Amino acid sequence: MDERSSPAAGPAGPPGGQRLRLKTRIGLAISVVGLWALCALIWNGLQSNPAARGALLAGGVAALATALGTLPVLLAQRPSERLQDTMFGFGAGVMLAACAFSLVIPGIDAVREAGGSAWTASVSVGTAILLGGLVLLAMDKLLPHEHFIKGREGANAQQLRRTWLFVIAIALHNIPEGLAIGVGYAGNDEVVRANALAIGIAIQDVPEGFVVAAALLAAGYGRMLAVAIGMASGLVEPLGAVVGASIVGHSAVLLPWGLGFAAGAMLFVISHEIIPESHRKGHEVFATTGLMLGFVMMMVLDTALG
Repeated sequence: MDERSSPAAGPAGPPGGQRLRLKTRIGLAISVVGLWALCALIWNGLQSNPAARGALLAGGVAALATALGTLPVLLAQRPSERLQDTMFGFGAGVMLAACAFSLVIPGIDAVREAGGSAWTASVSVGTAILLGGLVLLAMDKLLPHEHFIKGREGANAQQLRRTWLFVIAIALHNIPEGLAIGVGYAGNDEVVRANALAIGIAIQDVPEGFVVAAALLAAGYGRMLAVAIGMASGLVEPLGAVVGASIVGHSAVLLPWGLGFAAGAMLFVISHEIIPESHRKGHEVFATTGLMLGFVMMMVLDTALG
């Protein structure tokens, strides 16, 4: 019998392992190119755009606030579920107020100041909001990650360790906050409002860091690893801030679109993850109370400083 026709010779085409390795190499190459482009955008933005430097500093403060929030987990016992849900609600309230007072309204005002009509301003910012939510939805579906609520989601989620799945999920949560900070600083006439937005996000990042680290601890991670992951999650914010400021800073026309996009991305995270998480354990009253307190605090902060 001809050796080429022998069953032991195997199929003529490349085995599945080779195809998988080819896909891995292609994915790695795309990731490297994307990372290089991201680094180039950040570097150019920092060199040529003062707003990007301010956004980097504000994003760094937000990341530091997240890190500080994780530290009590090293010493304290696991927090009660009621306290966690109250903190989730507080963060959602801050983000909701930031969307309205620091992003959507300034975006509409920017279109009106550029000569656009009320309809043009509303439709433009509204479209940007929907676009921001759509992009976050696509990332939620495509990127492998693990929610504290629904478990593993996204392509190839079963092939990654839980630690990385949680890291990706937290990064998805923090990307809109970083973008919001950066886009806020890209508006040269809105420095005071951008400061208010950055302060509000940093304030809500303190309990957010605590809740994330505590949730990882409850999921079975060691204290040191839970705190380390919680701290690392905040690093997404200064990167997102520089990217947002660099992109929007190239043209004033992009400012209202950037503000609306950041608002839409934040609204998606609030509705898709934070509010359901705060309500699933039967502490709706405490979660809602936290949300209202967070909303009022951010509203007062924004309107008082703005």
